[in-house]
Amino acid sequence: MQTLTIDFIMSLDGYGAAEGWPGWWGLEGPEYLKWLEDLPEQDHPILMGATTYRVMSELTAGGEEGTDVLNGVQKYVFSSTLEEPLTWQNSTLIREDAVEFVRRLKEESDRPLRTLGSVSLCRSLLVAGLVDRYRVVVFPVITGATGQERIFDGYPDVRLDLVEARTFDRRSQLLEYMPTVLDRPPLG
Repeated sequence: MQTLTIDFIMSLDGYGAAEGWPGWWGLEGPEYLKWLEDLPEQDHPILMGATTYRVMSELTAGGEEGTDVLNGVQKYVFSSTLEEPLTWQNSTLIREDAVEFVRRLKEESDRPLRTLGSVSLCRSLLVAGLVDRYRVVVFPVITGATGQERIFDGYPDVRLDLVEARTFDRRSQLLEYMPTVLDRPPLG
């Protein structure tokens, strides 16, 4: 069975995006972009929802630095609102239940899987016990006034065991964990 890694970028206060801020909050830096370029999982299939698909396909079409590597990667897009054909190359529209599809894909895929953004999709996959790794890059900004897409709202309690940590460009933090969804708080 293949593994599934959830990938998020976020502000220090837990937002996945912010109105009026550029991609990566304008703080992507050369070390971070090099890490993205050198990721061994660059060719691993990506799971995403409709909102992430719309945003990322527009960024890629607009030439946003660091996004062109996604063009050649297989993308599974879970949506009931998008219509075929999807215009971003190597994108497959999935209308069936995401949890069941991903459970089957983990068994059938010849490569590990990963997500890109997609807050509610990732929450569903985590609750279903399908997530093996949880990786976030925390950018050094607080976007309390303009932040959008609070990543962890609606999540269950989860214990995270750190497996990797790294600093990029003396400002952004990579944190990679193995998650365990808890039935109740430890003292409950």
